[in-house]
Amino acid sequence: MWVWLVLLYGVLKGVREIVKKKALEKNSTIEVLFMYTFLSFVMVLPSAGAATGVEIHFFFYIALKSFVIFLAWICSFQAIKRMPISLYGVLDLSRVLFAMVLGVAVLQETLGPFQVIGLILVSAGLFFLKHCPGRQQKEAAGEAVEVKYVVMAFAACLLNAVSGLLDKILMQDITSSQLQFWYLFFLTLFYLLFILLSRSPVNWRRAFGNKWVWLLSLLIVIADRALFVANGMEASRITVMTLLKQAGCVVTILAGRFLFREKETSHRLLCAAVIIAGIVMGAM
Repeated sequence: MWVWLVLLYGVLKGVREIVKKKALEKNSTIEVLFMYTFLSFVMVLPSAGAATGVEIHFFFYIALKSFVIFLAWICSFQAIKRMPISLYGVLDLSRVLFAMVLGVAVLQETLGPFQVIGLILVSAGLFFLKHCPGRQQKEAAGEAVEVKYVVMAFAACLLNAVSGLLDKILMQDITSSQLQFWYLFFLTLFYLLFILLSRSPVNWRRAFGNKWVWLLSLLIVIADRALFVANGMEASRITVMTLLKQAGCVVTILAGRFLFREKETSHRLLCAAVIIAGIVMGAM
């Protein structure tokens, strides 16, 4: 059961990237981000009773996790808005690389031979993603993605890996319901403060009426709940879960090809296969 739940999370993660791009066609980044998090928080309000009982000092770390996600989503939404969805899906796989490095640096985990081979394959897949056949001609034609958005995509992956590290630490002392409720609360607060302090113009009516934002909020609540339930099952294995989560990459590449009519998807799918092979090796 836990395998299917994590696979569901991975597929919904890929679907969410598609829905984000559609939502951003009608609203600005900050409009989508605030309404997305606010509606997600409203959807988990019925679980408020189960979210009580958190010790005071844990609120700082939950708020820290929310701030990390606050930055990560700003970077990822900007990148998704400006680059092909299939390309973002492959770049997003680099979060596994960052998570492994953080595991070694912070949690003192050791890398075995398979993990080293996995790191090499992941790095190779990302390297060949940049060196696509015919790339120079496309860059000359003005079709290249700006470097700053690629950097934002990688920054989002790093920050998401940090968030995952905080999840692992926090889940030792608090429940999944408590973490989901309070991190969405702080996240909504951070985006509201950003709007007020930056005086960003927001079309509240248009953002509230964006059906893609509503769908996005529903998807994250369902996906997170599936992942939390899987984490709570005794037989679940983190290494296998990390692999299954990457199913979203295939979803985004196929969507790029058939929904958004993007080019170079065959090359990106090949690079994704190399990266996933590295993830499989790392999970052994």
